Parts: sequence; structure tokens; C-alpha cells
Amino acid sequence: MTFSLTVLGAATPYPAPDAACSGYLLRAGATKVWVDAGFGTFQNLQRHLEPTELDAIWISHLHLDHSHDLQTAFYGLAYGGFALKAPIPVYGPPGWVAKYFGEHAGHFSDMTDVFEPHEIAEDWSHRIGDLRLSVCRVRHSQPAYGLRAEYEGRVLVYSGDTAPCEELVRLAAGADLFVCEADFDSPEQRTHLILHSTPEEAAGMAQAAGVKKLMVTHVAYSLGADVATARAAAAFGGPTVTARDNETHEI
Repeated sequence: MTFSLTVLGAATPYPAPDAACSGYLLRAGATKVWVDAGFGTFQNLQRHLEPTELDAIWISHLHLDHSHDLQTAFYGLAYGGFALKAPIPVYGPPGWVAKYFGEHAGHFSDMTDVFEPHEIAEDWSHRIGDLRLSVCRVRHSQPAYGLRAEYEGRVLVYSGDTAPCEELVRLAAGADLFVCEADFDSPEQRTHLILHSTPEEAAGMAQAAGVKKLMVTHVAYSLGADVATARAAAAFGGPTVTARDNETHEI
């Protein structure tokens, strides 16, 4: 059975023409999960399936380039004429409901007509259809999580946003595909409020985890995805690809 990742967006910190922010579609057998919902990803999602086909939505953290289109999806599904049969489970970090729907507290029942809300934490693990999902807390400026998705012995791991951390290396152990951010040109850009990885640091985590293939994503415009991928490939020494909108990769 097919296990695939479709890139819905990989840009940061804002969308550009033909470049949505962070978002991915995981398909495993009959199961479909939308992972991160950055600016523009709901639009791209519709290129690949009807949103009502989703089994779940999973959000790594609440920075808008990873979560903004939760609101877009809500308005589309609530008022756009989609034939939604049941609320879609949404798994997000602590506080996601308050952030996106707290100001509409009087309409909370409307939200739950569209989304079934759940919060994740460090020990979260869950089966969604044919997929087994588990997480680790990563090193970012707010609660943020990396994701491990397993299906029929194959493994995909997604870093979300993070500076290098051992927790992510452990989560990614032996992965067939490691989707890792490489936002920074240099470690000197990192502060206690701005925590990301360089291409070489992404490659170092991939090596330490013994992954089979590295996908470079979430690269600053000033660095450029092609440059970041070339740098990561040189440091990793194994198969390395760039995350590009609407491309699908078999795992």
C-alpha cells in the first residue's frame, strides 16, 4: 500500500507567489492527514483532495507560518459548501483552540461542528487510521513538536521548527525520510527567541539518526532552498532533496 508525503508548502516566514508556508499531506493506505497548516496550504491541499476526505489535521506549533490556515480551513469547511460528514479531529499544541477560536467563544459550538479539538504533549502517541503517530518536544521559542509517522514498517519524521536537539535525533532514528528545517545560514543567527537549524545542522541530525533520505525544508528566502539543499547534501553524504510545493514523494 502507498505511503507518501505531498509538500503543500515549505516557505518561511511568509508566502510568496507559488510558495506556500509549511504544510504537508501524509497518505498511508486509506488514511489522509494534513500536517501543519501554514499560509497558503489550504489552497494547495485542494489540488490533491477534497478537504472533507481528511482523517485528521496535526499542527506542530502555533507560529502562523505553520498554523494560520486552520482558520482558512474552518471558514471554508463551515461556510464554503463542503459536505462535511463529521468534525475533523485536530491535534495541536496546548492553547491552539484559545488562539484561533477564543475570540469567538460565543460561536464555539460552530467550531466543533467543523473541528474535533485535541491537544498534544511530550508523550502523545496516537493511531489515526493506518498511521501510527508519535511526537517529541523540540527546541523552539514556544511549545513545538517533531512528528514520527509509521506505516507498514516505513517511517517518516518531520522536524517542525527546531534548533539541533537530541530529542529529535532519537525520534528520527532509522527513518526512511527525514523532513528537516534548514532556515539559518549560520548558527550565529540563533538567539533564545529565534531557534532554527542550518543545513549542516540538519544534515548532522540526519547522520546521527541514521536516516535513509533527507528532505530540506523551511529555508529562509535569503539563503535559498537550492543552496541549502546542496550544503545539506554535502554534509549528509546521502540522498538529499528539496521540499517543493505540490511534489509527492513515496516513502
